[in-house]
Amino acid sequence: MTSNVRNVFVSHIHEDDEGLKKLKSLLSKNGMDIRDSSINSDKPNNATSPDYIKIGILAPQINWAGTFLVYITPETKNSEWVNWEIEYAEKQGKRIVGIWANGDNKCEVPEALDNYADAIVGWQADKIIDAINGGLSGCENQDGTPRSPRPITRYNCG
Repeated sequence: MTSNVRNVFVSHIHEDDEGLKKLKSLLSKNGMDIRDSSINSDKPNNATSPDYIKIGILAPQINWAGTFLVYITPETKNSEWVNWEIEYAEKQGKRIVGIWANGDNKCEVPEALDNYADAIVGWQADKIIDAINGGLSGCENQDGTPRSPRPITRYNCG
């Protein structure tokens, strides 16, 4: 199988670093190698200023990536950092793909992901690769069934 390489940023919480290794392994076994610019325990961030972390560290890493991924676990929903990263990626025009962590059921997605995702897919290599490559859009539940449409508030112009 011919390997293809993609530059990505994987938004996650640090407690999920082990899951990132599993995601990279799953994709690699199925012909896609990802170069991940996110901050994790292998590449720690020791800065203390939130503004510097956002603009000096995270923003350039997100800008470098061709696709922005979100590793979805129960704890990502309430992460201010994950939501900020998603909103920043959206402002940069990045393709935003949510990936349900293997075995995580019945958790909610971060609000920003719910608002801006181009795709949300389950733990299936072919779907993840297709979503990263832009061939799959739309949102799935953890089990692969389509997610219910989101209610969108509409306003009259007059």
